[in-house]
Amino acid sequence: MLSEEKYLSFLPPGYSAGEDGQYRVINTKTIKFNVAVPGYECLKDEQFEQLVNVTTRARDRFLVCLLGATGIWIGEALGLHRQDMHLLSTSVSLGCQVLGPHIHVRRRQNANGALAKSRMPRWIPVDENLVSLYVEYSYEREHIPEAADRDMVFVNLFRAPIGKPMSYPNAKDLFDRLAVKAGFAAHPHMLRHTAATRWIRSDTPRDVVQNLLGHVLPSSMDPYVHATEADKRGAVDRLAAKRRQEVKA
Repeated sequence: MLSEEKYLSFLPPGYSAGEDGQYRVINTKTIKFNVAVPGYECLKDEQFEQLVNVTTRARDRFLVCLLGATGIWIGEALGLHRQDMHLLSTSVSLGCQVLGPHIHVRRRQNANGALAKSRMPRWIPVDENLVSLYVEYSYEREHIPEAADRDMVFVNLFRAPIGKPMSYPNAKDLFDRLAVKAGFAAHPHMLRHTAATRWIRSDTPRDVVQNLLGHVLPSSMDPYVHATEADKRGAVDRLAAKRRQEVKA
C-alpha cells in the first residue's frame, strides 16, 4: 500500500476540517524517503583568493579575510567591538597577557542582534596580513564622520543608516554581490569551513582546531572535514605505494 487514511487530531494552522469534520481524514503516504541534506562546502584556495580580489572596499576585504583566517561565525564577526582587537605584538597595556596579535570573541548582547554562538569566550591569533587589512579598513572608516567613533568593528559605511552596526541582512547582501562577481556560490559559513579545512590539512591537531572554532564537543568537528578529489586520490596512491614496498621487501 502506498497510502493509508489518517485522522487529524491536531489541525495544521489555516487548515479547515469542514463543518462536520469531514476533512479530518486524509490520505498519507506509507513509504517515506529520507532526503540527504548536503553539508556546507568550503572554498578552494584559488576560489578564496578570487573572492578577496573581487572586493572593492577595505571593510569588505577585511571581513572576508577575517572569516577565512579565523573561522569565526558571521555573528561573532558582526559582534566584535574595537576593544576585542588586540593587534599589537603585546597587549599587556590592555590588561591582556596573550602574546602576539589576536582577537577576542565574547558572547554579549549587541544592538545589531549579532550573537556569538559559543558561550565560552576565546581568543584567536591572527597574522600580519590581517592586521594590515584592519589598518586599511580603519583608515577607510575614519573618513566617514558618522562611523569614525563607533565602538563596533563592522559598521555601515556606504548606505543608510551610516555608522550603524552591520546586520545579518547587510552581510548576506554583501556576500550575494561578491558571489555574483566571483561566479560561484559564496556565503559566510563557507569561510568557516574553509578555515577549518586548511588547518586540518596543515596537520593542525584536531583539539587545537576544535578550540579555534569554539566547539565544546569533538564530534562537532565532523562536518568541517571536507575531502577533495586530490585528498582521495592521494590516499589511494599512498596505500598503493606502501603495498609495492611491502611486495619488494
